Amino acid sequence: MTIPSAIASFAVVAGLLTIVPGLDTALVLRSAATRGRTHAFATALGISTGALAWGAAAACGATALLTVSHGAYTALRIAGAIYLLWMGVGMLRALRGEQVLAVRRDPQTMRLSGSYLRGLTTNLLNPKIGVFYTAMLPQFIPEGAPHLATGLLLALVHDIEGMAWFALLILGAHQIGALLRRLRLSRRAVRRSMDAVTGTVLIGFGLELALSER
Repeated sequence: MTIPSAIASFAVVAGLLTIVPGLDTALVLRSAATRGRTHAFATALGISTGALAWGAAAACGATALLTVSHGAYTALRIAGAIYLLWMGVGMLRALRGEQVLAVRRDPQTMRLSGSYLRGLTTNLLNPKIGVFYTAMLPQFIPEGAPHLATGLLLALVHDIEGMAWFALLILGAHQIGALLRRLRLSRRAVRRSMDAVTGTVLIGFGLELALSER
């Protein structure tokens, strides 16, 4: 297998993974609907950075620890589940007016770094991403090719596909937002609806992650 053929093959597999709806999609769409395109792209960039980090770790063999060490996988899984549950419950509680958490800051005052870090943290705390890279990435590294450089290149291909897909979602969400404004639905109503949906999705992912063995 040559490097060009490895890139082409991996691009197909990574592309299919990218378009499957999941947690990353929910976070990006929520940012697009409630904070605008800039924050949505910041969230997407954070997710892509996390994927690149997982790719580098897989290329170096570091993520193999997740597949052979039940303790390491469990610790990361529980941390990720707690983080997702914290975000999801926070969104739902804020809807009832019990408290205003960081996830409900006004779109005009929340920094882009917050959206970026949310995407990055969510990706890094998802052990299933690490297991995917551990299982798939080495299979697409040609014999004799430098592992770290090739692994980063493949992860970058995944990132490019992901950013292209997120861009389509963000632009689509922007068009939907414009339609809702024409229908005289307030931004606050849209934000509350998105928080209700995204909060529920995050709790679902958090529970699934907490209860799953692998």
